[in-house]
Amino acid sequence: MFAVLSSARKSLGIAFVLLSVVLLAACQPGGLGGGPSINTNRPVAVALLVPQGSVNPGDSVLAQSLENAARLAISDLEGVQIDLRVYPTAGLSGQAAEAARRAVNDGAKIILGPVFADAANATGVAVANRNVNVLSFSNNTEIAGGNVFVLGNTFENTANRLVSYSVSQGRSNIMVVHGQDISEEIGRDAIISAIGRSGGTLAGVAGFELSQQGLIDAIPGIAGQVQSSGAQSVFFTSGTDGALPLLTQLLPENGVETDVSQFIGLRRWDIPATALALPGVQNGWFALPDPALNDRFRDRYAAAYGTPPHPIAGLAYDGIAAIGALIKSGQSDALTTAALTQGSGFVGVNGVFRLLPDGTNQRGLAIAQIRENQVIVIDPAPRSFTGIGL
Repeated sequence: MFAVLSSARKSLGIAFVLLSVVLLAACQPGGLGGGPSINTNRPVAVALLVPQGSVNPGDSVLAQSLENAARLAISDLEGVQIDLRVYPTAGLSGQAAEAARRAVNDGAKIILGPVFADAANATGVAVANRNVNVLSFSNNTEIAGGNVFVLGNTFENTANRLVSYSVSQGRSNIMVVHGQDISEEIGRDAIISAIGRSGGTLAGVAGFELSQQGLIDAIPGIAGQVQSSGAQSVFFTSGTDGALPLLTQLLPENGVETDVSQFIGLRRWDIPATALALPGVQNGWFALPDPALNDRFRDRYAAAYGTPPHPIAGLAYDGIAAIGALIKSGQSDALTTAALTQGSGFVGVNGVFRLLPDGTNQRGLAIAQIRENQVIVIDPAPRSFTGIGL
């Protein structure tokens, strides 16, 4: 849909520390909360729901990568027995619900997955009266709550991290620029909420039609609004596979000075790697999981399976290993809601994370800047939730 304009308009010997997820503080899970009673002296049945059998070939690759990562996590656990049972969903909500019911009938004490929001929601509904929690791979907070948790990094979490950092750097007057579709509008709202929580100021909001001509037509107005508002940061909801390349190219061509108005991205700017060469993203900020921990996981996975992991495979590792860390406590209520949401959280292959009682999550992210086509971490990811405002 979008393209960068031409020059006229141009543009295993690894020391694998922290691979296993651990509880971040020495606390015993317990208290009231939905979830089964388990016998930690015997293998605990965990159901993994993956989109195997989907008509989309990419879903099969994703399904295998999630299963591989989960099994890698199990192999790294010590003193914990997990009986992993894999159920295909074909990426469909109806099959996911059926698989969830079958898994619980088979004895599953917790469900890991599925990926897609509608399937995760259906899974939660299907087992809501069975006292079983669901740790989905989705990042859609609209399905979170009750017995459903989302493990994926959310727009809210990313927006909070980046807005807080921008304010801390004296760039508190922030403008939001978004495409006019549901996903980008959800991102817009997350950024606006983060600005309100951080003590920042909303400089303005500008939307544009999601087409190349629609964006080109909107650029002069957006540029004028950035300049007249005195925006110290411009926060984009678009990604590298959408409008971002044109936005970051055309705004400077229309008078926006990036040393005055810092460009910030809600989505990853380093995927695909070729995006790092885009002139407009140079010196821009975005957030990403703890690079050191993530790189170790990628190396370990590649050594075990001969291919790189899918970008979200680490969620399966984190989920299994968090379950393992809780089971290791030896408590019969280790998989209840109260245990899953213990405040100190976990540290996993994507960094620190914790599940919240409302079904959402917080993840510790690093702030990165693109300099000369390279990703440079300018504010490291936190290694605990102590004393940080995630």
